[in-house]
Amino acid sequence: MAEDKRSWTHEGLSAEAWEALAAGLPASRVWSLLLGVLEARATARTASGLCEQWGKDRFVQPCYVDQRSLHEVDGHLLAAATGFEAVELSPLAPLGVCSAVALASQNKIVSTARGTEVVSDPTNVLALECARRLKENSDLPVRLASSHRCVRAQSVPKQPGFAAHFRMFCLASAGHERENREFLSGALAEHINTHLAALERLERHGYLTQDRKVRLLATAANVQLAERVAASVDAHVDHQVLSHPYYDGIRFMIDVNVGQGNDIPLIDGGAFDWLQKLCSNNKLTFVASGMGSQLIAYLLRPR
Repeated sequence: MAEDKRSWTHEGLSAEAWEALAAGLPASRVWSLLLGVLEARATARTASGLCEQWGKDRFVQPCYVDQRSLHEVDGHLLAAATGFEAVELSPLAPLGVCSAVALASQNKIVSTARGTEVVSDPTNVLALECARRLKENSDLPVRLASSHRCVRAQSVPKQPGFAAHFRMFCLASAGHERENREFLSGALAEHINTHLAALERLERHGYLTQDRKVRLLATAANVQLAERVAASVDAHVDHQVLSHPYYDGIRFMIDVNVGQGNDIPLIDGGAFDWLQKLCSNNKLTFVASGMGSQLIAYLLRPR
């Protein structure tokens, strides 16, 4: 296997021991070994050590937004997404749910010692649920919505509203592609219109979401598809070129002004090839999108 660039993390281990832990031993034995190590570490912890970590560790500190505000925003978002089944996800997902099918690095994700990871992006987890449902009934399209607290391990932008853990509202649509890519174009338009309806509902309840812009980004092969999607969107759409390989040819973004001429990309979505990988079926289409709902509760709440 390729040498880990962070070699300091396993200094003192022989190459054979590292290889055994990384790939040689059965996963169940590695999890049991790590659990034993963590149990020994936990036993040695002191009350003062716990208090010190609670005050300094960005992963464990409470959210800076009042919980009632977050629940209020969630209620409006779920009320707007009437075409989607609302699901409550587990805080944990299978290890590699992001890095195995997408472009995310596992170093940006909080992994556990039980073969799982803390959910960092609900859209990847919703792809798994869509795959399970389509395997049970391939004729029935899947539309899911979820509001979830996510945890990410990468550096946090030094901007108001950003933190190591945050709440995100997500939509996911999955099904067999139809003639002329009708499923994909319809799902993209439905996601955009649902998010716009959610922002309009929030605006009616005093949130500062009225100044919004819709962007559609597409590769050269998907320009006509983007034009068809734009024709079904209940707002003006700006067209741009897509160069980000994370998306499968087409992406949309909705920016909201947070004051003083500053726009933030509050909503991001597009087409992904994850379902094709999970189900080994190139005829399946998957569209996912996410909204930074915690930013709404913090930056756009009624004054």
